[in-house]
Formats: sequence, structure tokens, C-alpha cells
Amino acid sequence: MNTLSRRGFLAASAATLSVAAVPSLLLPVRPARADGHKVITAAKRVIEVKGKAANVFGLTQDDGSSGLVMNAGENFRVRLKNLIGEPTVIHWHGLTPPWQQDGVAGISQDPIPDGGSHDYDFPVARPGTFWMHSHFGLQEQLMLAAPLIVRDPAEAGQDVQEVVVLFHDFTFRDPQEILTELKAGGHDMGAMQAPAPAAGGHEGHNMSGMAMGSGQMNHGGMNMGGMQMGGQVGGMAHLQDVQYDALLANDRTLDDPEVFSIEPGGRVRLRLINGAASTNMWLDLGKLQGKLIAVDGMPVEPIDGSRFEFAVAQRLDIIVEVPKEASAWPVFAVQEGGRMRTGIVLAAKGASVGKLADMADEDFPAVGVELEQKLRAAKPLSEKAATREHTMMLGEGPNYVWTLDGAMHGADTPLAVKSGDRFELTFMNHTTMSHPMHLHGHHFQVVAINGKRFAGALRDSVLVPANMGMVTIAFDADNAGKWALHCHHLYHMAGGMMTSLAYDA
Repeated sequence: MNTLSRRGFLAASAATLSVAAVPSLLLPVRPARADGHKVITAAKRVIEVKGKAANVFGLTQDDGSSGLVMNAGENFRVRLKNLIGEPTVIHWHGLTPPWQQDGVAGISQDPIPDGGSHDYDFPVARPGTFWMHSHFGLQEQLMLAAPLIVRDPAEAGQDVQEVVVLFHDFTFRDPQEILTELKAGGHDMGAMQAPAPAAGGHEGHNMSGMAMGSGQMNHGGMNMGGMQMGGQVGGMAHLQDVQYDALLANDRTLDDPEVFSIEPGGRVRLRLINGAASTNMWLDLGKLQGKLIAVDGMPVEPIDGSRFEFAVAQRLDIIVEVPKEASAWPVFAVQEGGRMRTGIVLAAKGASVGKLADMADEDFPAVGVELEQKLRAAKPLSEKAATREHTMMLGEGPNYVWTLDGAMHGADTPLAVKSGDRFELTFMNHTTMSHPMHLHGHHFQVVAINGKRFAGALRDSVLVPANMGMVTIAFDADNAGKWALHCHHLYHMAGGMMTSLAYDA
């Protein structure tokens, strides 16, 4: 199998599918067809991962392009066709549609049956780097996801090349088997990994795969309401509870990365999406320097750097000034607490692209809140006192139970909100893992970390550190409906870490 060329391999394993790589995402924006909706089809496909065929899902338009590119000010007119062989529903992550069009099974719509379709039509005013993914069962682990890019028409004349990358964590295993094992045996102790100190730091002890993270403290396994809070691993944080076979960038490993042809001395806008099911990452620009200009599609005061924390479900928009020499520059995404990585290559025409290792030279530390504490919204929320506040307890228990305020998904009451509220919600994490918390239908501002207030970034997904980490967000209740609120670690959500909020106009 390994001796087959990439083209020959795919022809042999899926003769009618051209699916080895995500088709180019750098397509011109075309106006919506006057005769109806753009069609996005959820379908089965085959990709190659480390020389083996992998059966996954995908979301493509009729021309083969992955996901959707549109302009702010247009209507999101999409017909979603389901051909994956089972029911599904797709969430438009980062958009703020009417709640009935948010794409969440059990909250905003019924799953679309296999062979069925569903139409969506709503205005999209805000540009940004967003994405679409399944919100039904564990299909997101099977790569039922794609970019959703909303460009700003005011930037159309800028001389900036756009590169879109969707990252995944990949396993050949059945996700349901993984969840069953997690529920039967608690955390997968073999998958736990300790973060190493950042480059230049002192070597730390292994601690048997456990580690303290940023803003964390050992709370000794306290018991709250009968739920075991952190006692499973003695109050020490751990990072991964699922072992993966590879990380992917636009469906590909570093054995055969996607190479984007760029102009030496030009400017590139990286639109990066962490579409992993459960892996927080570091975005590593290697020898390049970048300017972070937006997170989760929302502009921030620019931050220069070459490495950026990149939690599950988050997006980074980074401007890179390409050096003038005709060379090749890899851009990596590396798992937290380890060395496994993937990436793409920016290469001048004719430049040689050498072989890239799928392991970094050093362990990368845990993803925490160091970047979050530095971020400042370019256009923060208006100054306004909170009219409603709530502290939400993130909890864990035996048999892979994950809770919000002591309740599992299905047994919860929607969070009480009133239209017009300035709501401040504090996540207090009593568990041994960090949690990327995602609120649907709104953009919130990070206003405090571990009790220290600041005017942070506007986001839709924020990481809450393990072991008593606290993050406070503020949002305006200006989009009435019933909205999901959950951890975006897929297996934590499946284990119960999901609730909702609801209010009338």
C-alpha cells in the first residue's frame, strides 16, 4: 500500500471520489444564484492517512469546494442535502441566525434523515472566519465539518492572499467505541500527557502524565453534591483523554502537506480553524512572524508572535509578511502536551519543499490562558453594568460524566435570561481537564480570568483551565431564542457537558 502513489492509491480505494485533499478554498466569491439556494451536501468520502484508506464524511458544494465562502451583507441561502447514510444536522458555528436555523439536534431542529434536505435563509451581516460542523452524535470526529468564510467587501481591494486551513484530530477507531471505553474506564490513562515547560524553561518532572496548568491549583478532589470533583487524578490536570493516529490540515498529514503558492514579499492572511474533536493545539509559524488580527472571526488589537494558543473550536486570523527570498515556509499546528503535529506549506514558485517530520523537536506546553489574557477586542462591548450574573460549575464524576451546574445534558433547565440583559457568566472549572466552552447565537467578551478583570476579546468559544480555573464572559441578550451552551470537547459534550439558555424577544 505504501508504494502506491497518492493518485494511484485514491483511484484504487475510491474510484469515483476525488477526496485526497480539500479542494482549493481560495475560490472567488460568487453571488448567490438567483434561482435558489447554494447546495451543500453532507456525504461519505475516502481520504488517505499514513498510507491507509480512511472512511470519513465531508461537506462540499456541487463544484467540489469544501464548505462555503460568501460576503458579509449577503443572505446565507443554503440547501443542506444529507447523503451520509444516517441522520445529521449541521451547525453554522460563529454565525448568529434566527435560533430555528442554528442547526442543533434537539434544540433548534430535528435531524435531517438520510436522503433528505433542509433549507436555510438568513442575513449575515458580520464578516469573519467561521465554520460548519455536525451537531448530532459523534459525527464531528468523522470530519463532518468545513470552513465557512464570510469576507468583508470593504477589504476586497486589499493585496492580501487568503489561505484557509481546517485542522482535525484523526483516529481510525469508531468514535462510539472510544466513548464506550471512556465511560467504562473513566479517563484513558494511556492517553494522558503532561505538558513540558515552554522553550527555554526548566525541565519538569513527568508526574505520570499529570500536570498543573495556567491558573490552576490542587484542590484535593473536593466533593460537591455527591459528584467527584477532580479526585480521579488527585486534583492534577491532564490534557488528552483520547489517543489519535494523526493530526490533519485540510485532510492531510505532513507526509504530503498542502502547498500554497505564494508571492515572495507578499502578504498572506491565514484563516485557521481548530476543528479538532478534543485536541487543543499550538499554532506554530516556524521561522515566520505573524500578526494576530482576529479570534473567532472577531477583530482584536494586533498581537505579534510566532506561536499562538489555539483551543478546540477557536479560529485565528494571522497576517504574515512573506520574506522576499524564494523559499518555502511551513506552518504547523502542534498538540498541547506533546509533539504530534500537522501543517501546510507556504512556498514561492519553484521553491523546494523538503520532507517535514510529523513530530515537533520538543514537547509543547499545555494550552492555557496566556494569550487570552493579552487579547483586547478592537470593538469591545459598550460600557454597561451587568443586569444578570451567574456562576456555572463545571463538574466531573465517575464513568465519564461531565456536568454543568451538577446536571447532565437532558436533565437541565435552560439558563434564565431576559431580552436586553447584559449577562455575565462565570465558568468555574472543578474538573481535571480544561474545557473549551461555546455559546451559540451570540458573541461574548472575555471580561475576567481567575477574578482579574480586563476588556478582553470578543469570541464564541473560550478555554476554561482545569482545577478551579475561572473565566467570566459578558454578552448582550439581543438574539431571542433557545441556544446551546456546551463544552466543545466532543466527548465531554457527549458525556453530559451541555445545557441551553432561552429567552423571548
